[in-house]
Amino acid sequence: MAGDLGCAFLALAGGTAVRLWLDIYITTDDIVFGTAIGLAWPLALAISGGYRRRVLGEGSEEFRAVVNAWLGLTAVVAISSYMTQATVARSYVVAMLPVATLFTLVFHHRMRRRLHRRRAVGINVRRVVAVGHESSVLDLVRQFKRQSHHGMKVVAACVPYIEFGRRRNGLDGVPVMGDFSDVALVVDKTGADAVAVLACPELDGAALRRLAWSIETKGTELFVAPALLDVAGPRTSIRPMAGMPLLYVEHPRLDGAAQLVKSVFDKIVASLILLAIGLPMLVIGLIIRSTSPGPALFYQVRVGRNGQEFKVVKFRTMRQDAEQVKLLLTDDNEFDGVLFKIRNDPRITGVGGFLRRYSLDELPQLFNVMRGDMSLVGPRPPLPSEVEQYGADVRRRLVVKPGITGLWQVSGRSDLSWEESVRLDLRYVENWSLMLDLQILWKTISAVIGGEGAY
Repeated sequence: MAGDLGCAFLALAGGTAVRLWLDIYITTDDIVFGTAIGLAWPLALAISGGYRRRVLGEGSEEFRAVVNAWLGLTAVVAISSYMTQATVARSYVVAMLPVATLFTLVFHHRMRRRLHRRRAVGINVRRVVAVGHESSVLDLVRQFKRQSHHGMKVVAACVPYIEFGRRRNGLDGVPVMGDFSDVALVVDKTGADAVAVLACPELDGAALRRLAWSIETKGTELFVAPALLDVAGPRTSIRPMAGMPLLYVEHPRLDGAAQLVKSVFDKIVASLILLAIGLPMLVIGLIIRSTSPGPALFYQVRVGRNGQEFKVVKFRTMRQDAEQVKLLLTDDNEFDGVLFKIRNDPRITGVGGFLRRYSLDELPQLFNVMRGDMSLVGPRPPLPSEVEQYGADVRRRLVVKPGITGLWQVSGRSDLSWEESVRLDLRYVENWSLMLDLQILWKTISAVIGGEGAY
């Protein structure tokens, strides 16, 4: 709150300084009005939900709350001035509030990064008791360890009575301390801040209600995972029907106006990027040609939307005989699925290693976006040989266009396991939105600059 208040008054000071520089007369009423807006800014953020604990450091809701606060406060000032016929300095509404919003977004982003760094070393984390079957609890434990920015640490597990009876060891370092009837006791022993209930048939509505009653006096938070996973909030809503709260799930938007908007957005952004980096791309091509024999560009058949094959274009990063040498390196594959990856691949040229590290070899795929074969954001474009090994579930990733970047790009790239890569692609398919695309594009910048997981 103090930081947001500082952002508002920094914007006020900047606006006042500009008005003085332009020799615009400032009255006492202007100063009072600007100060009132500055003091109201944290209040507007609080009303829009910007200080709710569950949104801090999680997803886009925090930033959406800042934008909603700006729109709401602007509307209140405009309506109030109209109703009271008050003379309002337009510069404060037109300039100060947008600048305050920009400063606040930057401030929240920096605070979020700081929070994530603290959580990575075990500070500001919530201690969680996981309740469910062993396999589900193990998945949750590994997920929280892999994504420490969520600030959740599983400190104990409660499993069904049958599993607890035969369990002697922990689950990936997490002790199993009881069955479903012991949750409240385990919360007391561990001092847990939250209980995460995973989908399991033993915990029906009545059992879950009794569990909630047993921990409510302790102030312990309760999280319940639905059976339908990887479906984002915008697609789900609770609808009461016949006295029961039913979870309504909308189908993903795979066609229609939303996809038309995505296609137009892709082509406009791709054309602007090509105009901006056309000359650097030409320089990269000349460097490739001068440092190793062969063409600068590499064409390869990939599988796109609905199984349609197309030729993807990239900067060449390997020797010309890479496909022949690949047959000799089959036993060196370091990936655990249908992909072929070697961390120190001997086929990669010196320049190619640099291009791969910073994803510069992907830039020519902007031409695939212009042709409509690919999107800026989407699942990784697979090889036909990989698609032949797909199961029914994995084929779901082919219902949308592949992308130059995606959730896999901003979540670890080649360091991801095959199962994790597939899960991220399917999550994207199920929850696509233009806002999600913008978030991924923004995160891609830091992922590429860091160069982690690229080989």
